[in-house]
Amino acid sequence: MKYIFLFIIIFFFIIDKTVTADDISFNTWIENFKKEAKKAGLSDNTINENLDNAKFIPRIIELDKNQPEFTLSLSEYLNKVVNKKRINKGIGKIRENWDLLEEISNKYKVQPRFVVALWGIETDFGRISGGFPVIDSLATLSYDGRRRTYFSKELINALKIIENGHIDGKNMMGSWAGAMGQPQFMPSSFLSYAQDYNNDGRKDIWTTKEDVLASAANYLSQLKWNNNETWGREVSIIDEFYLDHSLLTLENEKILNDWQELGVRKLDGSNLPSSNKLKASLIVINDKNFNRYFLTYGNFKKIRRWNTSNYFAIAVGKLSDSISIK
Repeated sequence: MKYIFLFIIIFFFIIDKTVTADDISFNTWIENFKKEAKKAGLSDNTINENLDNAKFIPRIIELDKNQPEFTLSLSEYLNKVVNKKRINKGIGKIRENWDLLEEISNKYKVQPRFVVALWGIETDFGRISGGFPVIDSLATLSYDGRRRTYFSKELINALKIIENGHIDGKNMMGSWAGAMGQPQFMPSSFLSYAQDYNNDGRKDIWTTKEDVLASAANYLSQLKWNNNETWGREVSIIDEFYLDHSLLTLENEKILNDWQELGVRKLDGSNLPSSNKLKASLIVINDKNFNRYFLTYGNFKKIRRWNTSNYFAIAVGKLSDSISIK
């Protein structure tokens, strides 16, 4: 019996030693990173207060290394993120916040429907913005992630946000990858685009609606958003067999009249708007072995700067169309 008891003690000792070794390894990295943070001009108080208790979260590494390939078809994705419930909610948000949105639109030259559409697609209008502590997420990914250099820079940026008094580390929550708040800005995007629209001294993209909407509008504005154009439209092709598929890239732009000559029509088969100036790119997406075509304008590319997925950009565009009110 005493041998069994001794074995149990040794067994748990070994487990405890293994965990401690892992903890020390991460803690050693934290101590080294503190030196980099100091070089970046951050104060000892900000560094120690936020890094001393930083935690390594194995689940984040699992999510980073095992990201599933995008298996949804376009129609499945759109049914999920641009459904009737979200459309109705989006219309309600526009009506509820119209005065604020109109004011923001006048300042940043971005139509309200696009600001609200981005808000809706990213976090369901602020309802789901992530439950991971951003410092823990970025420290974990910096220590053991696939893109250590990138996430280390974002961790420095997150500490700068805290040091500047916009939020404290305990309340800085976001996705497992460090995207923050209702517009899901990475810390670098926060530093470049976040706005203190209500002039309270803080750029609060977590809980202050004025800052959230203005920050999203400013992001697009800084990318030279065209307030006089939409994102594009889904279109039909008169005869796909004769369509030169080498033309179907975002880099290939033609004026609308040229696309009309090539057999591109509105989805209902009617003619495109006549224009010798407006340029557009034609892209195709296979949706359950059925080709869907989209004639996209310059603003579509701006949405893709927010998120490079064509699915995401189309979803934002379609939601913006569905929630547009006069």
